Amino acid sequence: MDQKQQQVLFKSEELFMRYGLKSVTMDDIARHLGISKKTLYEYVDNKADLIGKILDSRVALEQRMMQQIKEESDDAVEEMLKLARYSIQMLRKLSPTAVYDLKKYYKDLWMSMESLHLKEAYEIIRNNIERGIEQGVYRNDMDPAIISRLYIGKINQVVDNDMFPTSKYDKANLFKEFFNYHMHGIASPKGLKLLEKHYQKIVEES
Repeated sequence: MDQKQQQVLFKSEELFMRYGLKSVTMDDIARHLGISKKTLYEYVDNKADLIGKILDSRVALEQRMMQQIKEESDDAVEEMLKLARYSIQMLRKLSPTAVYDLKKYYKDLWMSMESLHLKEAYEIIRNNIERGIEQGVYRNDMDPAIISRLYIGKINQVVDNDMFPTSKYDKANLFKEFFNYHMHGIASPKGLKLLEKHYQKIVEES
């Protein structure tokens, strides 16, 4: 992806997150970029293609960040804390309007992205749990595959606006509560000491 296409995706995403997907037109995007609509169509086929490319870009970025976090973490607890911080930062940037529009008007794109995201999230959490058991920082009497699926299921509830409407609940605070619930359920005594040591620095400062 060349620099100009990256700029198109970045600026378009800014508009979508601010105003929602439905209300932003290709004319709006071209005007915001300071280019003609004809030039814009040199980079994308249509609005749906643009949204798809933005989603692909976000997934690729997330994959790189997850790998970087794993490589930079000394143990599974630190990795999980850093994953939580990253998730909280992303939740704070998430636009409920953009998500609503994506689900309603671009359902196929949403379902495809959601399926990929859930599959990758499951693998990340399962690998983290297996790593933690090997290191002795997580309990060794649980099934990583089951706990990982339970984690993903709970995450879906956290971001479900029907269960936790944004008018009443802050998504970042919800995720912190869920994270504490999860970690205190899987950590060994050794892991709980690491959690206490790193929690305030990594999560509370997010």
